[in-house]
Amino acid sequence: VATSPKEEVVSVIEVQQGTIHLNVLGTSPLICNRMSEKARRELLLPAGRKTTAEKASSLKHDPIAEFRASPYILPDGPTMIGLMSSAFKGAMGTAALDLPGATKAKIGRLVYVEGDYVSIFGTPQLHMSIVRSACRNKTPDVRTRASLPEWACRVAISFVEPGIKQPAVVNLLSAAGITAGVGDWRPEKGKGAFGRFKLVNDDDPEFVRIITTGARESQAQAMEHPLPYDAETEELLGWYMDTAKAKGFVPTAQNGRVVEAVTA
Repeated sequence: VATSPKEEVVSVIEVQQGTIHLNVLGTSPLICNRMSEKARRELLLPAGRKTTAEKASSLKHDPIAEFRASPYILPDGPTMIGLMSSAFKGAMGTAALDLPGATKAKIGRLVYVEGDYVSIFGTPQLHMSIVRSACRNKTPDVRTRASLPEWACRVAISFVEPGIKQPAVVNLLSAAGITAGVGDWRPEKGKGAFGRFKLVNDDDPEFVRIITTGARESQAQAMEHPLPYDAETEELLGWYMDTAKAKGFVPTAQNGRVVEAVTA
């Protein structure tokens, strides 16, 4: 006698979304790493190779302009400078690789940072450094970016319960601040130690000071009149400005007025 198959009952647990707001305080300088508008346009519509004459009549670098192009500029809000929210989620995913009980793929599904950008408090300075190109020959070059020696922010992190609990989210972001970081030259990349952070309370004195003194007005002033990050930057920038003018070029000035790099 044929028997009818038993019906399989599917049971799905109820999932909920939790959100936690955390205060982040930088423990090492943050280097902004937005791709410049010039580089974006070159990817969209390459200009082609320059001739020898074109190279001789144009500036390869314009440090002040590159400095101003390196951070994400927010049109409104408490700060002028922002960082993509995905930077913090990516840091948490990287931290999960080194911690038991979590995987990068699982964190990617269960955790996300609210908003497209996070407002970053702190006063930017002009940072020039020697880098190696990604080409086969590893050609050295000079890169100018905005660096915030002291920085802080607030992040809102949403997570799926019961897949992950709030204490685990806090521990994961805390670990991310030590092992991964955000921005350029961060620990995740292997060589740098920039962009590290820790979690603090609302009344932490350093956190309160930075969000009070490093808000939008202070950042706008610093972008208009940039100060060098260190002595090496100051020396290199001074030499560049003097030499460029001596050769007949007019680089972007430090008084906030953007001037195209053209021959005089």
